[in-house]
Amino acid sequence: MFVLDRRILTHFDYMQPLLFIPIVLLSFFLIFEANALLAEKQLVYTCVGLIAFFIFFIVPIRKLIWLIPIAYWINILLLLSVDIFGVEKLGAKRWLEIPFTHFTIQPSEIFKPSFILMLAYLIYQNPPPINGYKLKQFLKISFFIILPFLLIAKEPDLGSAMVLLIVGFGVLFIIGVHYKIWLSIILAISISSPIIYTHLLKPYQKQRIHDFIAEKPSYQVAQSMIAIGNGGLTGKSEDEATQTHFNFLPISTSDFIFAYLVERLGFLGGLVLILLYILLIFHLLSLNHKLKDDYFTRVVVNCVALFIFIYVAVNISMTIGFAPVVGIPLPFFSYGGSSFTIFMIFFGILQHLITFRYSWTNK
Repeated sequence: MFVLDRRILTHFDYMQPLLFIPIVLLSFFLIFEANALLAEKQLVYTCVGLIAFFIFFIVPIRKLIWLIPIAYWINILLLLSVDIFGVEKLGAKRWLEIPFTHFTIQPSEIFKPSFILMLAYLIYQNPPPINGYKLKQFLKISFFIILPFLLIAKEPDLGSAMVLLIVGFGVLFIIGVHYKIWLSIILAISISSPIIYTHLLKPYQKQRIHDFIAEKPSYQVAQSMIAIGNGGLTGKSEDEATQTHFNFLPISTSDFIFAYLVERLGFLGGLVLILLYILLIFHLLSLNHKLKDDYFTRVVVNCVALFIFIYVAVNISMTIGFAPVVGIPLPFFSYGGSSFTIFMIFFGILQHLITFRYSWTNK
């Protein structure tokens, strides 16, 4: 039960909202300028995200820790059911239709909070020794990372699957795994890469890689780079932002919103956004020292930081031709409800663990 306590105000991490609220406001300004109807929908998504944040902020996660494995396996069942009951769109079967409605859910998105909590649960139950996890424990935790990776990659949604894989093993790297295991993994990946490319990747995935390494960028990337170049140092006025407002720039409020931002606010505007993300990521990583004895919260902190880093790095690299085009949005910035809500859930869980730590520690 949620009880109001003065210690909530003193333990709450105010730096997090101070860094991501400006990102949300800047996003709303750009979306409203591009399409007022989309801005109204985004306002609704924002309200849904705030409600989700509050719900997960007050849920007593520590007291309900035994529910985490159950939630994980329920989400695994949802991922498995996609192959049987899933709705296919644009050649991919990633959605489930809610019975008696026309609404669909994407289990791979819903799975992410339970994925983070499951990693936190496993590492909390068995913290790493001084020299890091040995092979047996590493393989046990790896099973819970690789299983959802395979299920999501099969949809096919290799982008989302790879994000989970990198976040999972990235957290293990930060928490501690014996260095010989990492050397073995690097060697295995190096040897098997040609086989993976030839036999496991789908034709459209190979095409994305081909477009990435080709001398001439794809139409989407070319238009994005023109928009970025058009912005110059300080950006263009609304009437002069031709790439966006004449619809040359594809998906300007979602996947390519960074290019839209730079066209409107220039190099300086893009730099401010990147700086906000960098400060947020470094702030989260800095909590590792403060929470060094609390492995549960540390895992959640590092997972959220890695999710933000990967999403930002891939999305911005994609818009400037440094990465293949994949449907990975900018956190708190791209138009859409699912990504925004999931990240608000992340921060709701994280703020709960930080704010209510006085309930199980003397700090």
